[in-house]
Amino acid sequence: MTRAEVTELVLTAKRMKGLTWKQIHEKVSVSTSPIVITAALLGQMRLEPNEAEKAAELLDLPEEAKIILTEIPYRGSLPQVPPTDPVIYRFYELIQVYGTTWKELIHEEFGDGIMSAIDFDMTMERQPDQKGDRVKIGMSGKFLSYKRY
Repeated sequence: MTRAEVTELVLTAKRMKGLTWKQIHEKVSVSTSPIVITAALLGQMRLEPNEAEKAAELLDLPEEAKIILTEIPYRGSLPQVPPTDPVIYRFYELIQVYGTTWKELIHEEFGDGIMSAIDFDMTMERQPDQKGDRVKIGMSGKFLSYKRY
């Protein structure tokens, strides 16, 4: 069984049981971010063994899938670049338009380095707006300076 096959089992079970990602998160782990739990079940992060046990029970996953959910995944596996899904493409578009700006402003504020995607937190919330609700995403990553040898 592959990680992609586990993801398909997760998505099928979610659909067949009529569950939301929020409901799954509440059953799997209240101490881990719902974004991390969703990412793990979609194959981009890993679950702790107790989380994998709860997910497997909730989603009726086989034993092998439970083990795979705890393994370190091959991350960043978009099927196509640039992505064609409109939601994902908009993030790609943000990077194309604002990536150089973010880079310059990070370097000006912090120096030569990067924002970690490992020591990283992200939040997402609905922001009511009279012209139509907005998606508010907050990202916070540790700054990692490049070393000079």
